[in-house]
Amino acid sequence: MELIRGIHNIKSHHKGCVLSIGNFDGVHLGHQQVLRRLCQHAEVLDLPAVVMTFEPQPMEFFAKQSAPARLTRLRDKFVKLAKCNIDRLLCVNFNQSFANLTPDAFIRDLLIANLGVKYLVVGDDFRFGKNRQGSFDDLKLAGQQYGFEVVSTDSFCMHTPKHNAQPDSIRVSSTAIRKALAQDHLPEAAAMLGRDYSINGRVAHGRKLGRTIGFPTANIALKRNVSPVSGVYVVKIIDGNQQVVGGVANIGNRPTVNGVRQQLEVHLFDFQQNIYGKQLEVVLLHKLRDEKKFDNFELLKQQIDLDAQAARVWLLEHNILSEPGC
Repeated sequence: MELIRGIHNIKSHHKGCVLSIGNFDGVHLGHQQVLRRLCQHAEVLDLPAVVMTFEPQPMEFFAKQSAPARLTRLRDKFVKLAKCNIDRLLCVNFNQSFANLTPDAFIRDLLIANLGVKYLVVGDDFRFGKNRQGSFDDLKLAGQQYGFEVVSTDSFCMHTPKHNAQPDSIRVSSTAIRKALAQDHLPEAAAMLGRDYSINGRVAHGRKLGRTIGFPTANIALKRNVSPVSGVYVVKIIDGNQQVVGGVANIGNRPTVNGVRQQLEVHLFDFQQNIYGKQLEVVLLHKLRDEKKFDNFELLKQQIDLDAQAARVWLLEHNILSEPGC
């Protein structure tokens, strides 16, 4: 899949496509349904299937720290969209200049002149242009004028496992997934995503405090305004040899060591490889507890030891790992 970073990098050979526009945060089952529809029309029209998304996401630009927690960063989104057979991802820099585009300029200059859209899929609540003046109806009218078809994304509903309740029908959305994660309902979030929720990032050198208490960790900075999850989790990764490695992870500010930035710290069981600088996908399987501040390192060490034991037991019980390698 080709990545086009910014409108200024759209070239003449990019003109002519079928297009969907949105945040595609999480690339969940609802998104995947939309993308299948997009690819089907791309094949019929013999045109590339293109997704337009934004960095930062519009709510992150306008609301800053008050924006909803993001499920996926751009790199993760790229990987997941590529698996959906999308040909190109256009990542638009959402800045003040782009926010000030009039609806007419958005349609005329971007959709028509630059992209040559022939088929457009957006939500019927999609708003665009300065002060969100442009609407789905405006796009329909523009389609009639310029000769492209505009269709809405149908809501995708499914039966999801509800916490301590019978399965229920729910509209799959990024908002619903954030809510499930915030309420520690990981199976519900996984059902809507079509996979277990995971966090990706590059392993960086930390303060090495974990080594001093016998629990070395892989440290991954959470490069997002707000994390949708926090606390201590049973996790797994898949190493370079496609072997599943279990572990326990803390996601949060590390209050015991006066941390100020959100970070993911993973202690992997029986794992000796050097993974500094490598991309790691950490899959969250089960929440053990909330993050808390301890009075001293000894109490923290005791709790981490208990967490590690609980994580090993959970992994064994769920056949993620087998004796004795966990």
